[in-house]
Amino acid sequence: MSASKVLVACWLGLVALSACTVLLGNAGATQVLATGVLLAAFGKAWLITDGFMELRHAPRAWRLLLLGWPLVMAIGMLLTLL
Repeated sequence: MSASKVLVACWLGLVALSACTVLLGNAGATQVLATGVLLAAFGKAWLITDGFMELRHAPRAWRLLLLGWPLVMAIGMLLTLL
């Protein structure tokens, strides 16, 4: 797939995940919905890292750092909700 098609697919994925985040956020304030919002946010971080920043083929350490931080933040936020 060409680079422009990958970027368009990433952009569409980000739009869909953003809409999902808004819909879940407006649905109520339960722990399940909060988990869904955080999963959508992690999905957006993954799309940005692998798609827009094009780190799919980067060294594993860079990918772990850039994907590990949103994961740590999401886990921290879930722990504060408990």
